Amino acid sequence: MGSRFPSHQLSNGLYVSGRPEQPKERTPTMSSVAMPYTGGDIKKSGELGKMFDIPVDGSKSRKSGPINNAPSRTGSFGGAASHSGPIMPNAASRASYSTSGPVSSGVTSGSASLKKSNSGPLNKHGEPLKKSSGPQSGGVTPSGRQNSGPLAPALPTTGLITSGPISSAPLNSSGAPRKVSGPLDSMGSMKIPSSVPHNQAITVLSQDEDFDFKRNFPKPIFCCVAALFGWNTFWGRKAIISYIARYPDAELRNAKNGQFVKISGVVTCGNVPLESSFQKVPRCIYTSTSLYEYRGWGSKAANPTHRRFTWGLRSLERRAVDFYISDFQSGLRALVKTGYGARVTPYVDDSLAIDVNPGKEELSPEFIRWLAERNLSSDDRIMRLKEGYIKEGSTVSVMGVVQRNDNVLMIVPPPEPITTGCQWAKCIVPASLDGIVLRCEDASKNDVIPV
Repeated sequence: MGSRFPSHQLSNGLYVSGRPEQPKERTPTMSSVAMPYTGGDIKKSGELGKMFDIPVDGSKSRKSGPINNAPSRTGSFGGAASHSGPIMPNAASRASYSTSGPVSSGVTSGSASLKKSNSGPLNKHGEPLKKSSGPQSGGVTPSGRQNSGPLAPALPTTGLITSGPISSAPLNSSGAPRKVSGPLDSMGSMKIPSSVPHNQAITVLSQDEDFDFKRNFPKPIFCCVAALFGWNTFWGRKAIISYIARYPDAELRNAKNGQFVKISGVVTCGNVPLESSFQKVPRCIYTSTSLYEYRGWGSKAANPTHRRFTWGLRSLERRAVDFYISDFQSGLRALVKTGYGARVTPYVDDSLAIDVNPGKEELSPEFIRWLAERNLSSDDRIMRLKEGYIKEGSTVSVMGVVQRNDNVLMIVPPPEPITTGCQWAKCIVPASLDGIVLRCEDASKNDVIPV
């Protein structure tokens, strides 16, 4: 039809006035797509799967251009996709997407620009899609589907691609889930089991429940052992002296080499005689001088093991040298080796005992001299001095091993200690005698035989 106004026909057959518009170059558009959750499956990771020649799920491929009458559904995030060009209504109603260009709908001419832009997937109503706290399935899931059960607290969408199920557990400093043992509450905090130390139904055990010898030792037996120990402490020395006295004497003439014997006779000094320290008795073969102190409630101890209300040893001088003994029965003389560091067990009675109390009497000049020579102070202490010795010409009993070397007869210490055995009648336990045994009574009371 003719008209003076220019007109043109549209593609749908309608005639409109005006001249057709010249085609313009379309401004290139850029779209951002929220990356779908892969769940650790490399087949759902898109380009990463292609790098390792792994087939990719076709339902998650990105498309460009018109979409025919087919619904577009993707993974667990509701099928997020990016399109450029016209989109059919069938596809627009079932997909959640974000666009940044013109979108055509149906046969409507012109272009429309969406104002909404989301950094994450949207449901069919245009609202952010909620995430479930459990792992998503890899199949086709509608965009608006929600899982039943407890939901994790809403976390801000970061757009990061992670592997593994979404967990509500607490994170450490590096962003990884913290490994905890025990039950967790809904906020991921760890519950510590409460202890019940005050419950009457629970018995709290201690170290005392273990085996203890003292506690398991029978009390009656323990009392008997304590009584036996005290009895032997008091009567032990007298029992040993009685054992030496009962031991039979031997003759040096008939004694064999290596035989343990007891010889009784008169002693004479050897090359090195001794002198007692306090009384200054000359030509001795054995001397012993000891100083004891009594400890009261406020006095000092004489030694580290000194107990109160007892006598404690403060100083001891005991010496022995080689000497000769003449056998009463045979008249032979033997050299007794008690010097040069030999082992000796003396049972010699003390010939002197002096009690000193500085608080009641003055000290004798001899005692003060003896203390000064040994750098000992009195300090108003109650003291007791004892001295014993074996001087030349005294009668002595000697127990040892006979040793014959050429024409020299000697008595030497035994290689092993000897035992006295049990004395059941007196409730005396066995005692050990180490080295040469010397037995001498009070030398001051005995008659000295000149030699």
